[in-house]
Amino acid sequence: MTQTITDSDFKFLGQTGKYRGKVRDVYNICDKYLLMVVSDRISAFDVVLPRGIPYKGQVLNQIAGKFLDATADIVPNWKIATPDPAVTFGHKCRPYPVEMIVRAHLTGSSWRLYKAGTREICGIRLPDGMREHQRFPVPIVTPTTKAEQGTHDEDILPSEIIRRGLISGEEYQLIENYAQQVFIRGAEIAADHGLILVDAKYEFGNLDGQVMLIDEVHTPDSARYFYADEYQDRFERGLPQKQLSKEFVREWLMERGFRGEKGQKIPRMTDDFVKQVSERYIELYERITGEKFEPSDITDVRARIEGNCTGFLKSFGL
Repeated sequence: MTQTITDSDFKFLGQTGKYRGKVRDVYNICDKYLLMVVSDRISAFDVVLPRGIPYKGQVLNQIAGKFLDATADIVPNWKIATPDPAVTFGHKCRPYPVEMIVRAHLTGSSWRLYKAGTREICGIRLPDGMREHQRFPVPIVTPTTKAEQGTHDEDILPSEIIRRGLISGEEYQLIENYAQQVFIRGAEIAADHGLILVDAKYEFGNLDGQVMLIDEVHTPDSARYFYADEYQDRFERGLPQKQLSKEFVREWLMERGFRGEKGQKIPRMTDDFVKQVSERYIELYERITGEKFEPSDITDVRARIEGNCTGFLKSFGL
């Protein structure tokens, strides 16, 4: 029986199309709604890894749903309902072709650039002498282009976004402001649970002239967390930060010589490593929500999702 879902080919009521992303299978319903199935696929360096992670889709979907609800007073979002633990149903928006990344610390890809000598990211000048995981005086916004599968996101200047007509100047300022406010709310919630929200990626779309927050929010695939009680001591001693994100998957891959570059072979993912990744995702869910994770029935994930979504769509009037 299916214990993870790494691919789907459902035929839902009103379905007019399907898009397969790195992690999500998105079904177009009546050209008005989206049914987003969050698979158990995991990606790193813009490459989908060969094995699924049990419960990963449920974790991502439920965390995203909670944060969409928790920030709806700041910015409207696409979510309408959650018909299955791994599925969100919502409005079909016109997505903006950039991702907004808010960074409160010099870590991850920004640290790798800085360590290699870069002192300016998206027009923001960084001083010499900074250390890995150091906190910025105020969070910075570093937009990127949205890459196609198999290619890498690229940093882009806000002025270039506007010049190229990707987003109008007025809309860009609104989106940047929304990203900053949602990040602040997320950081407050994380602090309540003993975590530091280090950085986060946001995507926005437009529905009938209204800017809306779309996709996932503050999940381990789109955000990074440190443990607050250990951060300062580890930073002062120059030790790696204990973190809840999928950065440890990237580190595991890099230790084995894989960075997503052409010709590189993906290291074999052992059963033990897959189990560790699943446990880390569940740990983040429990830490960031303050709730016990309630695992769904995964004896046959496809059948569960198909049944739940078909019933929901009928009740929705489709």
